[in-house]
Amino acid sequence: MEIDKIVADLKKERDRLVKAISALMGSVTGAKRGRKPGRKPGPKAKAVATKTKRSGGISKEGRKRLSEMMKKRWAERKKKGMTKLAK
Repeated sequence: MEIDKIVADLKKERDRLVKAISALMGSVTGAKRGRKPGRKPGPKAKAVATKTKRSGGISKEGRKRLSEMMKKRWAERKKKGMTKLAK
């Protein structure tokens, strides 16, 4: 079909124009395509990004204390709930 050939030619022309425009824009601004303006990352930015993540955030002792406190809290709430039902 002739329409398919026309569409293919137009797509080739579009690609050629896009390449030409990006080449011109790159030479005028001196910037790389797709990069946003702003500060370049320095050595501090790399050091922050490579820090190891903390695992957990709570010690074994703290976890045990928290567990005991929550068990106590839920026992009190359960006891209160039972007294309300008994009345």
